[in-house]
Amino acid sequence: MRHYGHLTPGRRRALFHREPAEFGPSSPVRTLGVALGATLYSPATRPRLDADIRKQAAAGVMSMVLCLEDSISDAEVPGAEENLVRQFGRMLRDAAPPDAPADAPLLFIRVRRPEQIPDLVARLGPAVRLLTGFVVPKFTATSGPPFLEALLGAETIAGRRLLAMPVLESPELLHMETRAEGLRAVARVLDKYRDRVPAVRLGVTDFCSAYGLRRTPDMTAYDVHLVASVIADVVNVFGRADGSGFTISGPVWEYFRPQERMFKPQLRNSPFTGRAEGLRARLIEHDMDGLLQEIELDRANGLQGKTCIHPSHVAPVHALSVVTHEEFSDAADIIGTGPDGGGVLRSAYTNKMNEVKPHRAWAERTLLRAEMFGVAREGVDFVDLLAAGIS
Repeated sequence: MRHYGHLTPGRRRALFHREPAEFGPSSPVRTLGVALGATLYSPATRPRLDADIRKQAAAGVMSMVLCLEDSISDAEVPGAEENLVRQFGRMLRDAAPPDAPADAPLLFIRVRRPEQIPDLVARLGPAVRLLTGFVVPKFTATSGPPFLEALLGAETIAGRRLLAMPVLESPELLHMETRAEGLRAVARVLDKYRDRVPAVRLGVTDFCSAYGLRRTPDMTAYDVHLVASVIADVVNVFGRADGSGFTISGPVWEYFRPQERMFKPQLRNSPFTGRAEGLRARLIEHDMDGLLQEIELDRANGLQGKTCIHPSHVAPVHALSVVTHEEFSDAADIIGTGPDGGGVLRSAYTNKMNEVKPHRAWAERTLLRAEMFGVAREGVDFVDLLAAGIS
């Protein structure tokens, strides 16, 4: 599987200087953390979940979470578990042979309790080969270890590696008096399971809930200062480039239908003029201008990919994850000096300086993103990629 693999080879060649690389469930966790991209959530109760998954895969979705937690009521859990087992069985019957290219996204199940992990793995039977791992909600240093221990036990049943994505969303990780130690304690726990954790996810909706807050479609998560402060602290602890860090996913964007707008649109006319003006109008109409701004702020603040609750959010996340030709040029120049290199280089685009030592970690991360999402051709921008992704 690979990003933009749903496009024709000719369309990819027109868009990419370097096309995205292939990856799969057995890829290194650091690779998978970046490759997740827009992770689409779906309630596990959907009666045609297998068809939904195939449809989203054909549209370019690379990772999905099938939710048994907050998206369904307590009374629905037993039926939702039965539905998952049934739907995985259907997918297995329709699946390609194990050594054939993947025709489904990376699939994770979001559970409520540790004991659900081995129970579901056992009930899935042979269909467990379609499962990549589990999402662990409300992860703390106290609640998290039982889930991770259950995951390792479930691997024995499955006969293969299973991954875990913890969600940081508990009040003790938000409250000032407990945040610092709470985050450090979670980091110590996750360090022991580093080879099973492709990404740490942020539950910003739960953080807002603790204070009765909700951002409007005119505002990003970074405009809510309480949320921005906790994102900064999570990145401070989990986003370090010294080898101790993890991929951290961007927060969910809650809106997908037209809302009453208070502020001016945030998308300039000029990138769309003469080629995609209708696309700009549609993005604004459905509040996607706020989403695009938040994706850019996610990346500027050290986050990669995003939790998504609507398929229309996937293409913007992926379009803005593709490495521009300019970014690639700068990163390649910096890495090309070698590990012992130093000094300052003038960018090939003659618009900035590249300090070799301070920018090396950025360059390494950029080249990993380039491997997973590709490098755009010179002159190809996010408008071209977005138009291709939603066409």
